[in-house]
Amino acid sequence: MKRAAAHVLVVDDEPDIRELLELTLVRMGLDVASVGTIAEAKERLKQERFDLCLTDMRLEDGEGLDLVRHISGHAADVPVAVITAYGSAENAVAALKAGAFDYVSKPVGLEQLRALVRAALSLPDRGEAPARDKRLHGRLLGESAPLAQVREMIAKLARTQAPVYISGESGTGKELAARLIHENGARRERPFIPVNCGAIPENLMESEFFGYKKGAFTGAEGDRDGFFQAANGGTLFLDEISEIPVALQVKFLRAIQEKEVTPLGSSQPVKVDLRIIAASNRNLAEEVKKGTFREDLFYRLSVVPIHLPPLRERREDIPLLIEHFIAAFSQEYNVEPRRIALDALEKIVAYPWPGNIRELQNVIERVFALTQSNEITLEDLPSAVSGFEEQPINFQELSELPTLEEMERSLITAALRKSHGNKNEAARLLAIDRQRLYRKIEKYGFDPPVRGPEREVALGVVSSAIPS
Repeated sequence: MKRAAAHVLVVDDEPDIRELLELTLVRMGLDVASVGTIAEAKERLKQERFDLCLTDMRLEDGEGLDLVRHISGHAADVPVAVITAYGSAENAVAALKAGAFDYVSKPVGLEQLRALVRAALSLPDRGEAPARDKRLHGRLLGESAPLAQVREMIAKLARTQAPVYISGESGTGKELAARLIHENGARRERPFIPVNCGAIPENLMESEFFGYKKGAFTGAEGDRDGFFQAANGGTLFLDEISEIPVALQVKFLRAIQEKEVTPLGSSQPVKVDLRIIAASNRNLAEEVKKGTFREDLFYRLSVVPIHLPPLRERREDIPLLIEHFIAAFSQEYNVEPRRIALDALEKIVAYPWPGNIRELQNVIERVFALTQSNEITLEDLPSAVSGFEEQPINFQELSELPTLEEMERSLITAALRKSHGNKNEAARLLAIDRQRLYRKIEKYGFDPPVRGPEREVALGVVSSAIPS
């Protein structure tokens, strides 16, 4: 049975441009409906199901941005691409923030338009959401509220081409988040190129990112593509973006804004079709204030920001991560899965993990490499973890006092940790009745216990060892 042609809605108040767009799309084998106003577009959207909407930003009865917002709110499964005036970066960014899939600048390059349309129409169908969510759960381990928010953001970002800025401490999984955005989006079949900007010598950065032509400098014996060209059609992940020198940042801005790069030794720009995802463990807004990072580049990179929480803010996920690492290293070292003693597990959960998930992974691997026992005990852990003791808070030394809600949440977490997840005991420690504790747990969005034949996990507290 022949598959029906994708249905595209074109919205433009200039008949000549509308006709050109319609002709181009029809030649791609698409079914096209075209209108000249926002009002007409909204009416057609009520009557028909479209696979894509392509709209100009300036229309006779309003702004294309209004249509983007309308579709985002009423037909979120329809990707919207906008046509902006050349060099109108503000309009493009505003459209992406409002939920547009992507944008193309005037004068419209037909090859660029075709690439955009093909990408939009290759987005996973909304019916694939359960499979996608399962994939995300399988890769981003944890059931905490902060991690659930991250998964939700990744699912949304996968359906756009907007630049994404991922912030978070070292070891929180920024590259994994970037990969998941790529793997669940329209570019999933194309390259994902991760680059650690801090690992590239400053004098090589320009040639590494933008490529060069033969003879551009001593040793340039042939043409070579840079990272931007290598990621063409896919995603370029710029980790530690704050390490890019200020002098080179203007070229990055142009590459992202105009979707083109100029190799060293060439005067001809090369078009690139790629998505940019950037990350840093520094506060880029602070770097902007210090003058070490361009404000306009930060503005373009952080169209959609996403923050990965440190492990200490999602302690309830630690037991599941331990279980995962134990299974992984048992297979790698070809040994039986190990159990973990309760006192060792309690110390691991209590420890603040400044190196986050990466540090936790390294600790578990260290145990497998150095010990032969089938149980992980307190003595097997590094002294920083096994000897960790939580210090009481000296409120007089704090520059900012925590709110009552923050203190209440911390006290409930501590009580549940001390009671090993037993709510009756936690309520007794807090001197409140059990029903009031339940209401507080619901108020602060704590996850319910995960019960199994050998364990109960509640707020990062484990009542028995992880099963072998």
